[in-house]
Amino acid sequence: MGFFYFLGRKKFYLHFLIAIVLVIVLLWAVLMSLDVFTRHGDVYIVPDFKGKTVQQLLTDNYDDFFDLQVIDSTYDKRNKKGSIIMQNPLAGAKVKQGRNIYLTIVAQTPEKVPMPDLKNLSLRQALVTLEASGLQTGFLEYVDYFARNAIVDQLINDEPIETGTEIAKATAIDLMIGKGNVEAKVPLPLLISMTPDEAKRTLHFASLNIGREYYLDGNNPEHARVYKTNPEALTKEMLNLGQKVNVWYRSDEQFEFESYRKQFMQDTVAIDTTMKKFRIIEDDTF
Repeated sequence: MGFFYFLGRKKFYLHFLIAIVLVIVLLWAVLMSLDVFTRHGDVYIVPDFKGKTVQQLLTDNYDDFFDLQVIDSTYDKRNKKGSIIMQNPLAGAKVKQGRNIYLTIVAQTPEKVPMPDLKNLSLRQALVTLEASGLQTGFLEYVDYFARNAIVDQLINDEPIETGTEIAKATAIDLMIGKGNVEAKVPLPLLISMTPDEAKRTLHFASLNIGREYYLDGNNPEHARVYKTNPEALTKEMLNLGQKVNVWYRSDEQFEFESYRKQFMQDTVAIDTTMKKFRIIEDDTF
């Protein structure tokens, strides 16, 4: 009876209204403080820092908006020493003020690595070993030696390099390779739409060398893709071991490579089909 009596008093409703108002005010204050603390709606677009140095970013006051942190460095002779080559978050990302921007820069001096022992390895084993060691493959020279595709010697600038010698990472190692007792030739792999690094690697695994390189749309390896080769792509001509292949590049920003490569892939299928038919006819004759 007393409870229902209390509900009928004006004082109850006055206190209840005051409590509701206080809760609303407190919720509004909490939400506003969260907006201020988290900078709700206050976002910045991350610029493209590639090619710039950390000092340039500080000069341009980017540290007022982001926390710039250099987390790694790698030697890259194609880029300016000290310049930024990677960033996280990427350019164009939306972030809050004070967000950590992790940067990878070009080292001032190349890292040193020990020269691996490639002698008597197969060419494929040597190429894989060089990649694993952070070294590059230079020129493949085939010489008279009884073991075909065996590494006879390893050189830098025509001078033999001893196993274990400390050399700069990414150094190009020339290889002397055995021809074997039987004269051999190899087909030209399809290089169309490959990057310069991919084309060079593919040629090396095919026992061939990269020849002259021509950049038709400007010298930008990041967007360069193989446009044509000499000898021509899909040639039926077999190449000598170590033969040079000249390559022309175009930019994938200015040329549509997907449909262009498909033309070559269709021609490859047609050639394979023809060769299979030829082999079937040939087998039926015996």
